[in-house]
Amino acid sequence: MPLEVQSSGDACVGETWALVLAGGAGSWLRSLTTTPTGVVVPKQFCSLRRGPSLLTQALIRAGSVAPIARTCAVVAAQHRWWWEAPLGSLPRENVFVQPEDRGTAHGMLLGLLQLESRDPLATVLMLPADHYIRHEALFARSLREAVDHAAHTDDAVYLLGAEPDRADTGLGYIVPAIRRPNSATSVVSFVEKPEADRAARLRKLGALWNMFVIAGSVRALLELYDSEHGASVDIIRAAVNGALNHPIDESALAMAYQTLRSVDLSRDVLEPQATKLQVLRVPSCGWNDLSTPKRVIETLLDLPAESRRAEDAPLGYGALSLADQCGRLGR
Repeated sequence: MPLEVQSSGDACVGETWALVLAGGAGSWLRSLTTTPTGVVVPKQFCSLRRGPSLLTQALIRAGSVAPIARTCAVVAAQHRWWWEAPLGSLPRENVFVQPEDRGTAHGMLLGLLQLESRDPLATVLMLPADHYIRHEALFARSLREAVDHAAHTDDAVYLLGAEPDRADTGLGYIVPAIRRPNSATSVVSFVEKPEADRAARLRKLGALWNMFVIAGSVRALLELYDSEHGASVDIIRAAVNGALNHPIDESALAMAYQTLRSVDLSRDVLEPQATKLQVLRVPSCGWNDLSTPKRVIETLLDLPAESRRAEDAPLGYGALSLADQCGRLGR
């Protein structure tokens, strides 16, 4: 059955768009995100302390570079119960529904191809839906800086890298060609979850934590798929078929996804092409990726008192409080 797509207004060309990836299952956090009745709530639809969900916070974050009309989200069909309410403020055509999870690379690709059909000269900022930022205003400046770089260099792709404050073995590292605090520099390589000694050496060399935030023209971002994943581009592009002026055929998209294998954006797309990328160093902003129970607990302990009070405000409550879950499970 086709999903009717409605335009939110006159077509715009060369604009900045925000794309929030919110289709993951969050399996590493399942011990924390399973309710007493056995229902598993994907982490992006949970809150830290009874306040807005992580997805809602990511949408607010996206607003620092793009208005609601140009803010989009990639979600999973099986999570509809969780995302319909928090995404209610977005234009319906800005919600890109994956029929199945085929990895972060295909999630971003689905969003990029639909944006390409609407604005082939778009600048796109891709944000995860499951991160915590303590100093949002400081981080927003880095988002705007990344978008500004991308808008003025049509063929470059920019990543944001956080300054490490410890040798963390659970994060990925970006090795820049030059230690350059106030401007972009090329990337030498990625190192995923190194051993403690290597993580310490990487930190001394000026390596940055990979924040998984990406900015580039829609063309430059799609070109990252050309060398190894061009077939995926062709398959999904055929199913999308110009989403602005035509209905998206849900059955055709579902059939297309059945032919795709799972592809991880960082490991399978970015890392093999590290030398084609640029990285921007982000000032210390209290970033955490909330990928494991340990990281959630660290973040909860680090929350300032004013943030804890703000989390009690009725601002689009998350479906589940991670703080309450930690207390219930005695973690």
